[in-house]
Amino acid sequence: MAKMLDLNKLVEFSQKQGLLSTMEDRRGVKKDVLKTSNFNIVLICLDAGQEIPSRPEPYDVCFYVVDGKGAFTVGIEQVELTRGGMIFAPANEARGIRSLERLTILGIQEPH
Repeated sequence: MAKMLDLNKLVEFSQKQGLLSTMEDRRGVKKDVLKTSNFNIVLICLDAGQEIPSRPEPYDVCFYVVDGKGAFTVGIEQVELTRGGMIFAPANEARGIRSLERLTILGIQEPH
């Protein structure tokens, strides 16, 4: 059975400013969109100036920029991406995101 979603209706931005260092802060900017036995998809919405600090996670993830501009850190490398840009972060590698302007991202994750 097909599942249709309108991502535009799921986009919400948190009022919290700056560094989103706690799990509660990150829950305010991250929504589960779809979970299967093969992958998870999350929607991450960061307002300008918000940042998810760099930290390792135990799963692979590919970040796809739907809209906006951000600085993505994977390990010691940092790149700026805009709409249509994509970056892969392997499991157990530190990764972080800093929004340079209002940023909407899809994270396609290994199931966990």
